[in-house]
Amino acid sequence: MLPTLDIQFPLPAGTVLPDYGTGGLYGLASSLRHWLHGRDAAWLPGEVSAGERAVVILLIVDGLGDRFLDTVGQGSALHGARRQTLTSVCPSTTASAVTTLMTGVPPAVHGLNGWFIHDHRFGGVIAPLPLMQRCGPALEAFRLLPRLCPTPPMFHHACRPVNLVSPADIAFSRFSRHHARGAHIEPYNGLEDFGAAIVAMADALAGSGGLIHAYYPTFDALSHTYGCRSAEAGVCFARVDKLFVRLQRALAGRDVRILVTADHGFTDAAPSRCVDIAPESEVARMLAAPLFGERRLAFCKLRQGAEADFEAWAAVELAGKAVAVTGEAFLASGLLGPGVPHPRLRERIGSYALLMEPGWTIVDHVAGETAHEMIGVHGGLSADEMLVPLILART
Repeated sequence: MLPTLDIQFPLPAGTVLPDYGTGGLYGLASSLRHWLHGRDAAWLPGEVSAGERAVVILLIVDGLGDRFLDTVGQGSALHGARRQTLTSVCPSTTASAVTTLMTGVPPAVHGLNGWFIHDHRFGGVIAPLPLMQRCGPALEAFRLLPRLCPTPPMFHHACRPVNLVSPADIAFSRFSRHHARGAHIEPYNGLEDFGAAIVAMADALAGSGGLIHAYYPTFDALSHTYGCRSAEAGVCFARVDKLFVRLQRALAGRDVRILVTADHGFTDAAPSRCVDIAPESEVARMLAAPLFGERRLAFCKLRQGAEADFEAWAAVELAGKAVAVTGEAFLASGLLGPGVPHPRLRERIGSYALLMEPGWTIVDHVAGETAHEMIGVHGGLSADEMLVPLILART
């Protein structure tokens, strides 16, 4: 039985809901976890038969949306090899989606529902991937990661070998090592090194079969800085497309499965379409903590007794810009996925979720925090952000 959503509130225009069945990243990750842990299991997305010792490459191009592939990517090798369009998870962001692709469980279960989350045990609003407080020091606490992220990675106790090919600057971070348990980590520097590492790992797995989980973040970084339809993003995409072709040639005749997907897509947001919460504003005084989540899907924790005032403010100031949903309704909706919720999930949703309308973002300010301007953004429920490709080539 497929998981169902229970949406009891309005949604932003053009919303694409996350598919937590076979049509989404969670379904892809869940089935991959099953294959890794079943000696005789098949894996349909990779066209792997039961009992086959297949070498599978899962190449995650951070930020490569399906809508981008259909426009800028028309005529590319990647576009030609697309097999399916999937939905991302909610929120459509790296912290949530890549963690799903490393654990095989949805955000409701692994508990990372945005780049920033709220967890009072570690100082309030924190960024789990770099393990920093928002505009604060690095997090240091006893058994920090097992308490913050208790879900084991899908590679832990897998019966097939797994190699993670990851950028050198994050490959051995505390977060990466925690989610790489059971896998070999292979760091790389630059796209050429990335391709060489993937081929070397495929050679090493030729006899046994197994998984190469490869992550490439540069397209995402350029899309944030210059915009998702920028020349810079286009050049980066063309380089990734050439890598896809080179991998097929280098591995020709070995029946390696090369799957390419993304954690989320992108949309561009103009500065004029940003709800900017000034530090001394009326609404800022209603907040018990800085915003968390994403600037396209934010969560807020209110001071006790501020609910009525916040709703009155939202009815006027967010009209046509965002949908404000109570934390209880958001949790009950199933937007974060099925399963037994993370024990801190309710806290990590807060008092209200703010679902931004197309093109709109919301930001606030923390003393000492450097403003991080972005043209390309994600995290919301628009098709540009939510739809990602599933691309497959067999060599």
